[in-house]
Amino acid sequence: MQALNDFLARVVIEIVNPLILLLTAVAFVLFLWGIFEFIRNAGDETKRSEGRRAIQWGLVGLVVIFGAYGIINVALNTFGLNRQLTPGSISNSPAQQAAPGPNQTLPP
Repeated sequence: MQALNDFLARVVIEIVNPLILLLTAVAFVLFLWGIFEFIRNAGDETKRSEGRRAIQWGLVGLVVIFGAYGIINVALNTFGLNRQLTPGSISNSPAQQAAPGPNQTLPP
């Protein structure tokens, strides 16, 4: 069971978190682009509607992404993976787990 927990934690750290960050950035850029288009084309109603549509889809994307992030965190807390997860915090082998850290000494 520990191997499954470590695998899921590694998937979240290495794949899910960067993917959420990338999608958040894309949705935010889409939102900003919509605002730019809406303001720039204040006189043309069709261009303003395109800008409005980009703003709406950017907001929808942000809501969906933050919702998915919340669901992932609830699932992690439910399965007991709520410890601080950072790259390198999960070791791959028992030898790495037994190795002392920089401020630790080996037992006699």
